Amino acid sequence: MSVAGDDVAGFFARRDTLDPDAYLELEFTFECAGDPRVAAAHLCSEQSTAQWKRSGVAEDFRPVYGAKVLELESTLIGGFSLELPGVGNTAGVHRCRAVVAHPHGNFGPRIPNLLSAILGEGVFFAPDIPIVRLEEVRFPDPFLAHFQGPQFGIAGLRERLQAFHRPIFLGVVKPNIGLTPAQFAPLAYEGWMGGLDIAKDDEMLADTAWSPSEERTRLLGELRRRAERETGVPKCYLANITDEVDRLVPLHDLVTRHGANAVMVNAMPTGLSAVRMLRKHATVPLVAHFPMLAGLTRVPQYGVHPRVFTRLQRLAGYDVVIMPGFGPRMCTPEADVRACLAACTDRMGHLRPALPVPGGSDSAATLAGVHRKVGSVDFGFVPGRGVFAHPEGPRAGAKAIRDEWDRISSSL
Repeated sequence: MSVAGDDVAGFFARRDTLDPDAYLELEFTFECAGDPRVAAAHLCSEQSTAQWKRSGVAEDFRPVYGAKVLELESTLIGGFSLELPGVGNTAGVHRCRAVVAHPHGNFGPRIPNLLSAILGEGVFFAPDIPIVRLEEVRFPDPFLAHFQGPQFGIAGLRERLQAFHRPIFLGVVKPNIGLTPAQFAPLAYEGWMGGLDIAKDDEMLADTAWSPSEERTRLLGELRRRAERETGVPKCYLANITDEVDRLVPLHDLVTRHGANAVMVNAMPTGLSAVRMLRKHATVPLVAHFPMLAGLTRVPQYGVHPRVFTRLQRLAGYDVVIMPGFGPRMCTPEADVRACLAACTDRMGHLRPALPVPGGSDSAATLAGVHRKVGSVDFGFVPGRGVFAHPEGPRAGAKAIRDEWDRISSSL
């Protein structure tokens, strides 16, 4: 149903006329050809009441079910900033920012239905808007009340590790692919002995014939307990259980039985609804990794801002969110990393804060810079080769990081 003329006003509202508990607030940036008000009305219509009345019936579903523009800013630009198939680079293009109120009663507290509305066909195929990005989502407390969120969060993780007033130190065991469990486990042990809190599987290390999860976690569990006895402090083995959805619970039970005391699930490949299901069963912290994320977020004019996915991962129940960090290899603007850090820890109803872990090619040499940019000690630091490719071995690599933190903290 085309939006034109008097129909446009039905998709605009003043914030003070709406019940804030009944709506999500979505912030979009987009480029449109023609009138920005009409384009913004299309954006709202297509993600909610694409047809708001039956033919020949005097009714209007927009007041209750329609998404509504609360704020709209527009600037005339020379043409579209991206070349897209079938889109001419014509004059009269506007770059816009819109804040949209979307009634969450349309889909309820269900992640697949939420995503189908706010990141679905209606948003990315709205008429006259070939370029659009969801920049932010804000959830009202009554919506958040339906979600468990992180089970442990930052405080719970610190308590389990007895690690206070400093970053949490993780290490990705390398080589990440190709080691047998018998080759893999001693490397993790050396990392723990050098000062790592957490030794972890790489996000690509799965339950394979050459490294079965059962054998790997059994050996890692034994060496984790040995490292705890010898150092006198808790240690964590983070096992990757990313797999088909119907294997998540059995794998969780298998690896925790053998000594893994946290599990990692790659959020986007596995699905946030699957993670929410696992959260209801899990007895250990859940850790997110970011495969697929750059493919959805990297283009600054199009797709989704990464902080939206950070919020969604926290909503699904992750205690720890590993994210693209500050290093040049990650191709992520510093402002975007900071926004994701904030999305882990700012207020979201009753949900506990999640520990942010900005990663990518880190080592002792980058620790001070990461700490300075994060601005607090509430983060995880996750080198891989920075520990396990150290010329004197993983123990020396981990010790170098802990020594560097001692140097940094002595001047705080």
